[in-house]
Amino acid sequence: MTGKEFLELDSPQQRLILERVKRMEIIQKMFNELPKADQNLCNHGKYFLAANSSLCGLAANNFFRSILHVRKASLVSAMPMAVIPFLSTAAVYEVFVHDPLFSGQLNCEVCAVIRGGLVGAVVGGLYPIFLAIPLNASLAARYMSTPLPGKENLLRYWLTTAQPVFRKMSLGILVQALTGLFLATKQHGIYIKMLLQMNTSRDPEELPE
Repeated sequence: MTGKEFLELDSPQQRLILERVKRMEIIQKMFNELPKADQNLCNHGKYFLAANSSLCGLAANNFFRSILHVRKASLVSAMPMAVIPFLSTAAVYEVFVHDPLFSGQLNCEVCAVIRGGLVGAVVGGLYPIFLAIPLNASLAARYMSTPLPGKENLLRYWLTTAQPVFRKMSLGILVQALTGLFLATKQHGIYIKMLLQMNTSRDPEELPE
């Protein structure tokens, strides 16, 4: 590689990437020095939200089974309604809240809190209900527990059928939204604590401006 090529590689974009990587390394170092309680909240808090999502999935599944008079395959329907919402909620929270926050890409407290609330309400509360509809519809059709309408009335039928389930699950959705808000607020507070420690203890040349 010639000197000219080396200079061309040292572009503003490359310097920005290197600065971001260095900043993430410093944030990770500061994170490892946090109290265990703060580390556990940041690393495992999403699983509490995900566990609540599993409970919402199981509750929604039971409501639809009761409405559709499905009496068979209880374990078959319960397993995906517990596992899929858990994995989905944990993954979405990690991608949209935790990772951007602790990589320095999400500094806005309001943005972080709104993201946490939305993940809790939509993925942790509403998604399990919508997931239960096709699952229980297929079971009702397979075991002929309830007459299902034709394609022309399908949408109206499921809107009518799902209304009481959404009403019963409204408290669960609210709890999930508040849990997501609380979790994002606490994690953002821990992130701010790390930044304050970083600003007071770091070498002036350690972290680029």
